Amino acid sequence: MYKEFHMQVVNAWKDINEECLKPTAVPMPLLERILNLTRVIDVIYKEKDEYTHVGEVMKNNVASLVIDSVPI
Repeated sequence: MYKEFHMQVVNAWKDINEECLKPTAVPMPLLERILNLTRVIDVIYKEKDEYTHVGEVMKNNVASLVIDSVPI
């Protein structure tokens, strides 16, 4: 059952990536926000519920984003 769900997620990412390459009537800035939200959800819930049960992986993600960020 997990393997089937994982394949659905993989296929959904393929669909998302393909659709982002096609011209659309929806403004790209709006699509980028939706895509970024999808990326965040993928990071938080990819292996387990890192939102409810924060582990070392999520702590390291937040630290690298906020504390150890690369100056632009």
